This record gives sequence, structure tokens and C-alpha cells, in this order.
Amino acid sequence: RSRAAQVWHGRGRNDCGVSATAMKVKVRRAGGHGGQVPCMGERQAASVTSSTAGRLPARRQGGGVRTNVAMPTRPPTTHVASRSKVELIKERSDYLRHPLLEDLVDGKPNVSNDSVQLIKFHGSYMQDDREARGFGRGKAYQFMLRTRQPGGFVTNKLYLTMDDLATDFGSGTLRLTTRQTYQLHGVLKDDLKSVFSTIIKSMGSTLGACGDVNRNVLAPPHPYKNRVDYQHAQVLANNIADLLAPQSGAYYDVWLDGEKFMTAEKEDPKVTEDRNFNGFGTNFEGSPEPIYGAQFLPRKFKIAITVPGDNSIDVLTNDVAIVVMTGDDGEVCGYNILAGGGMGRTHNNQSTFPTLTEPLGYIEKDDIYHVIKAIVATQRDYGRRDDRRQSRLKYLVHSWGVDKFRHVVEQYFGKKMMPFKPLPKWEHKNYFGWGEQGDGKLFYGVFVMNGRLKGEGKKMLRHVIEKYELSVMLTAEQNLILCEIDPAWKEEIQQQLESVGYVDYSKADLLDVKSMACPALPLCGLAVTEAERGLPAVNKRVRALLTKVGLSQQESFVIRMTGCPNGCARPYMAELGFVGDGPNSYQIWLGGSPSHSRLAEPFMDKMKLDKLEETLEPLLYFFKSRRSSEDESFGDFCARIGFDALRVYQKAYVAPPSISQLPRVGVEMDAFEQLKAVAEAQNKTLSQVTTEAINAYAAFALTDGKEGKK
Repeated sequence: RSRAAQVWHGRGRNDCGVSATAMKVKVRRAGGHGGQVPCMGERQAASVTSSTAGRLPARRQGGGVRTNVAMPTRPPTTHVASRSKVELIKERSDYLRHPLLEDLVDGKPNVSNDSVQLIKFHGSYMQDDREARGFGRGKAYQFMLRTRQPGGFVTNKLYLTMDDLATDFGSGTLRLTTRQTYQLHGVLKDDLKSVFSTIIKSMGSTLGACGDVNRNVLAPPHPYKNRVDYQHAQVLANNIADLLAPQSGAYYDVWLDGEKFMTAEKEDPKVTEDRNFNGFGTNFEGSPEPIYGAQFLPRKFKIAITVPGDNSIDVLTNDVAIVVMTGDDGEVCGYNILAGGGMGRTHNNQSTFPTLTEPLGYIEKDDIYHVIKAIVATQRDYGRRDDRRQSRLKYLVHSWGVDKFRHVVEQYFGKKMMPFKPLPKWEHKNYFGWGEQGDGKLFYGVFVMNGRLKGEGKKMLRHVIEKYELSVMLTAEQNLILCEIDPAWKEEIQQQLESVGYVDYSKADLLDVKSMACPALPLCGLAVTEAERGLPAVNKRVRALLTKVGLSQQESFVIRMTGCPNGCARPYMAELGFVGDGPNSYQIWLGGSPSHSRLAEPFMDKMKLDKLEETLEPLLYFFKSRRSSEDESFGDFCARIGFDALRVYQKAYVAPPSISQLPRVGVEMDAFEQLKAVAEAQNKTLSQVTTEAINAYAAFALTDGKEGKK
């Protein structure tokens, strides 16, 4: 399986196939190939001998030896491949150092445009508080920091540290994200170094929380101590985060002046060994970034890990989904691998879309890091770098098809993947309320509206966590789980939390419990309308509509809202999704499933908030009157009935109060049954079908049947 060619790069001009100024190829013989290179990948297979290899352009520039998996078959060219501006910024940054190091000490409240891109890799976004701008003073710059919390696990020390930093350096609030991390808003540029270094020295990290690298790795926020599969998912999330973390040391150069802080937790030796393995072309030998190279990835990359059936983390929406498989003995034996999911899209650009992962295959336990590297390398080498709207892995899978994608991944992997193993149906688990960990202690899942910890609630959570020395798990739905609770503390903890509004989820409105929103205005530069601040009021209006059409207080479904189409709160998985498309205006997406295993679809554009009731009331009344059973959810109903029927019903809908004011006409029972059958067959209201029938008959009768005779 050894590759037959290695390429040495000198001063490569770029990382996209442009010929280097000092490049030479060393060809070694491989048994069975007669000294020729087996070339596989996006371009057609070809053989390269020692006489032709030297004419091939470099595939990638990573600062060292590169083993090629898919050499191009095109003739040599001096044509410079088109690349986005971000690609050029990454290339000349010295692995994310410059000009960020210089910008941090220039005395300005902001960083340069180049550093805006680079600081993302370190875990921060520069933001502008649009509502804090003063006349003549320009933008109100501040920074948001995002932590890296694989699987959502937070130590007691780190929780208290983040709480302190939010109070001392941030806006006074902490945001729990949809990827099991913290976001700390409102940090000024002069305080960045203090905040970063404090997080690092508290055994936390922000490295790779943003940017064109692997982001935070999701796993079920399990509190179970007696489940091998759940515990393994948590460990694997941490190890994959280590495997794909940037390695150049720039993070420590910038925030700790080059001193790498040593924690008590050491990287798993197998992670180190498998990262360094380069038998099949995944690595840049001798590069400060062995996997990413100087260009890193074309776009962000997201991985999620779960166990069969548990879809508490929207596992299918990630670039890569890993399902931990166990044998008859209950021990982990391997993994199902899926790829190609993603939520982001752009309004009015039909070439961008949300989509879910597709099965790739099954691998044995020992191969997990190798297959992850193979998928990352495929995206690194073939993902588009000219158009960031088309740079996610999902577009590569869509362009190639899953079979071709699997074939190329297998070249980097070094062997075939095994057939995908059957899985049970996905179920959504929320981990709310009290439960047993399996070791005699309890956990308590706390509902946090839109993930915002603030005010007295934030203070009380800190008090409880500090007093009882609890660890915490962050969920992928912006909530948290208190762990390691002695049963004797249960009543006191419950009372303390309820005293500040953190009531048990069973006492909260289930619409709120099942909803999510992104932060949006005023800080997110991409937001065009409200989300976090707007969703609570929208939920109240939806609840009022449910009551109006005769549905109970226990009726609920998944509602999600974002201030732009990028999908941070995963609105395209909602049963009812609001996607901002202008000031106080939203696209409406319908048809997601309660199990979070089916995409929603766009139902209408530009619904103004003041039109919410007239838009949703007909749909909810239709749902109430035509659902197949009490167990059918709103999303399942919309998917079953279809959007054409929903739109017809919506257009013909007459509100119940209006119906009561209309003249009443009696009909014979057999006529009524016929009208009812037609209404159901055509998915129309009974009043609409009756009106059409009477109008048709009247038109016929008033012409003495002449029109009919014609």
C-alpha cells in the first residue's frame, strides 16, 4: 500500500497546484507497480514514471515532504488557480501568526481585516455592537471568544473561570452554544490576552473553536457512568479534537508569548502516533501543520459522535458523523461513518443548501483516527478554495456523489471501508430533569432559554456549582447538565434554582423547551434581524394560536430561529423554522421531524412578523383537524400532507370566529357526507368545497343549463 512518489517543495508559490520554484520528485519502486505511481482521486487514474514525475506540478504546499495520493494528469501549467482572499491571508500568515501579533499591540480598538480572519482560528470573532455606536465615534468594537469543549464536558474549575471572565471582562453574561461550547461576548481588545491566557491556564482552550479547521467535536452530553458506549463517545470526542487541533504553536506564541502551558491531561499516545502516520498521503512531512499544511482547510469542518438511536446532538447535520458500535459483549468494536451534512446556505443562491450526512461505511475500532484523517485530507485537497459559499465538504460530496467520495477517501485511508451496519431509528433525547448517573449519584438537566446565562440565574448556578463542586455537561441545544450530585443535595439544589427562575423543564412551556435561536442582533455581523431576543415573544404568539385553534398546553414542536441563513441554530431541522431574510422578516421552513432526522423545506419567503398569526393560524387549524392521530407531530403532518395542500388550505381558510358570523344553511346528510369526502380528497376546507359547489350550481341554474349544453 506504500505510495510510489514523494514531492519535496521549496518556496512553493501557493497551495493550489501552482508550480513551485524549487521542486523535485523522488520516485521509489513499489512492488507490483513496476516503478510507476498509482494515481487516484478526483482526476482520472494515471501512471507516472521517473521520467515524467518531475514535470508534475506540486499538489499542495505544506512546508515539507508531501506524499501525493492523487497527482494531476493535466500538462504542466503556469496558470494560477483562482483563490478567495481568505486563502491568501492564510498562506502568508506564518501559520496564523501575522499580522495578528502586530495588530494586538497597535493601540487600536480593532484588528486589521487580515487579522479578523486569523483570530477566528484562535477562537475569537471581532464584532461591532450596532446598538452601542455613538455619533462620530464609529463602530463599537468588541470580541467574542468561543471555547473548545469536546462533548460539552466542563470541569468545575473551568466553569468558575468562565463565570468570572464574563463578569470581569465580558458583557456579564455567558452564552451556551448549539455546539456544546461557551461564547463570551463583550471582551475588549486590550483584555484579549488576559482572557485567553486565563482560559488556557484553567485547563480550557479556544484553539480551533472557529476558523477553517475542525470545530468543537459533539457527543451526547451523557451523565451515565454505567454505559460503555456513551463514555467511549465522550473520550473519542476529546481524542479527535486533539488529533485535528492545529499543531504549529502559533496559539501559544500569540497568547502565552510562546510558552506552551502544560496541563495534567496528556494526549493519548495513539492519537499522536496516528497523527504522525503518513503511509497514504494524509500528511505534510516536516510541516508545522502535518494535517492542515499552510492553507488549512477550505472551510470549517464539523464532527459529531453518538451511539445508535441517540440524536440529541443533530448528528446528521455535521460534515462527519460517527456512530459508536458495540458487540454482543457490550464493548466497542467499531464505528459507522457518515459524511456530507451541513446547514449553511445563502439567500437567493440555489447552489447553496442544507443537507444531511450519507452513509460511507463501517470501520474497525483501531482505524478511527486514520479514516478521520482520510476524510479531512480529501476535503483539504479537493474542496473548493475559490468560492467560500461552495467550500464545505457537503458540496464536494454532492458534486462527486457518495461513491466517488468514498473511493477517494479509501485511497487516503489505505483500504476499503466495510459495509455500513444497520441502525435503529433516531430518537431525540433531551437529558432534562433528574436522573441517575449509574454510580449512586444524580444529574440534573437545566433548561436555559436560548442558552443565555445572566442575572440572578447566572449567580445562583455559580453558587450551586461552586458549593457542591459539581462538573457540568453542555448540551447541543443550549442547556446544561449538573453532574455528580449527591442524592442528599437534590431538594436544596432544586429549590435554589427555582428561586431564580430555573424551574424544572416540566413546568416550562414545552415550546420554549424545544426551541433554539442564535444570538443574531446586535453583535453578529451577518444577522439581518432578531433571533435570540425575538424568539420568546414569537413562542408566546404561537402558543396563543395553538390555544385558539383548540390544541392543549402540552402540544409542542421544534421551533428554531436564526437572524440569517447560515443556520447556526439549525433551523432547517425544525418543525417550524424562522430564517431571517430582512428586518422583522423571515423565511418559514416546515416539515422537520421530532427526531431531528428529516430536513425541513422552505414554505414561504419574507413573512413579516406582524403577519405571523394570519400565516400560521390556518396551518395549525389544519393540523388540529386533520392530523392522523394525537401522536402525529406538526412537522410529520406537514411532511405527510404536502406543501401544495397546506397552501391551498391556508388561502381558503376562514377563521372560526368569522364562520360563526356567516349565514347558516342546512343540507341533507348524504349531501354533507359527499361534500366532506370531496374536501378530504382535495385537502380543502368543508366551507370552501361547499361554496364552490353552490356557486357552480347557481351558475348552471341561472343560465337554465345553457352553458352546460354548449
